[in-house]
Amino acid sequence: MPQIATADFKNGMTLDLDDGLFSLVEFQHVKPGKGGAFVRTTLKNVRNGAVVERTFRAGERMERAIIDKREMQLLYRDGDDYVFMDNSTYDQLNVPSATLGDVSRFLVDSSTALLMMYGDEIVGVEVPASVELNVAETEPGVQGDRVSGAKKPATLETGLVVQVPLFIEPGERIKVDTRTGDFISRA
Repeated sequence: MPQIATADFKNGMTLDLDDGLFSLVEFQHVKPGKGGAFVRTTLKNVRNGAVVERTFRAGERMERAIIDKREMQLLYRDGDDYVFMDNSTYDQLNVPSATLGDVSRFLVDSSTALLMMYGDEIVGVEVPASVELNVAETEPGVQGDRVSGAKKPATLETGLVVQVPLFIEPGERIKVDTRTGDFISRA
């Protein structure tokens, strides 16, 4: 692993520290009137999402972690696992649903995701900002019930439940925001 000094810090950089793998959210070089210079940082644990404040001496060296981002396509579900295929090498990878976390609510067969890997370990998953999913079931809209902005729950093909307008029927494709899990529009 390459070693870097505090002078080489950039936002988004990943560091392999003694207590885990951290992404550099923010940093600030500080030169007080008395004493040596130091760097105040905000770090986010890549594995569990915890945010910590940490101070390093100026010029201190540490290991930089190289995160490999691979675009992969979901082929199918195998029990509790998801089977992905690397789009460039065509290698297949079984990923437990616990590793994917909440992202699994937006994945259907043949959808793509960006898997961030540190060695053989998956440390993060990114999906597009919005996805198109089919409405599996929802209550029918009642004739004459056209209150402006009224919503009803709809269960999507992945099991995700979102609030949709009254005019949405079962079998329709809708666009869902993956950051918030909200309905955007018809597809």
